[in-house]
Amino acid sequence: MMKALYTSATGMKAHQFLLDVISNNLANVNTTGYKRVQVNFQDLLYDKFVAAGSESAQGIENPTGLQVGSGVRVVSTNKVFSQGVPENTGRSLDLAIQGNGFFQVSHPDGTTVYTRDGTLQLNSAGDLVTAEGLKLTPSISITGDVIGVNVGSDGTVSAQSSDGSSQSLGSITLATFPNSAGLESMGKNLLRETTASGAPTTGTPGQTGIGGIMQGFRESSNVEVVSELVNLIVAQRAYETSSRAIKAADDMLQTTNRISG
Repeated sequence: MMKALYTSATGMKAHQFLLDVISNNLANVNTTGYKRVQVNFQDLLYDKFVAAGSESAQGIENPTGLQVGSGVRVVSTNKVFSQGVPENTGRSLDLAIQGNGFFQVSHPDGTTVYTRDGTLQLNSAGDLVTAEGLKLTPSISITGDVIGVNVGSDGTVSAQSSDGSSQSLGSITLATFPNSAGLESMGKNLLRETTASGAPTTGTPGQTGIGGIMQGFRESSNVEVVSELVNLIVAQRAYETSSRAIKAADDMLQTTNRISG
């Protein structure tokens, strides 16, 4: 019965963590480029009383054995990089990636970080930056008498002047990773390369294995509210069930103590 107390406690702890993750997914349902997080569980060690295949006292083989587990734990979380729905904003500096890939951004610590959020702005120098003011990499500047900006699906950026001429300003390249789920979340819609993600490969949007760019759109979160609410109810019920199991084990332990006393 003491084992039941600790086993049930692992269930409560694991599902509390799941509730935290689901709550974060729901909180970011309107966050541009957000990817929902999935929780992965793993059962704990087993106490084996009778090994499967062993012989009983009568020389008969035990077909299944006898063992009991010690509970559950959260083994990992991973982002699900399914495509979010492109939202038409009509704004020329809103860019969405249709397919695989990440925008590259210069971080203040000198490293390159990555994002799916293509809600771009212009700083005082005319550089394309994120909403946090971080420069896009490679850097693209829009200066002079510009009345319009065009971004092709292949990432080419051109500016239209008031005299009707068009000027090429450079190209936006995208980065891909062998294991995108291994990227580290930094907050502020930013992701950082890790050993698990592998080194990035940069290329032209629209090439094999790299998504294209949609101008005038931004990628919505891929969180499905109905699915998350269902997961929330399931997690809540699992938490309550583990709590009841603790109470049942405690009641049985009290009964045993009364009998023993």
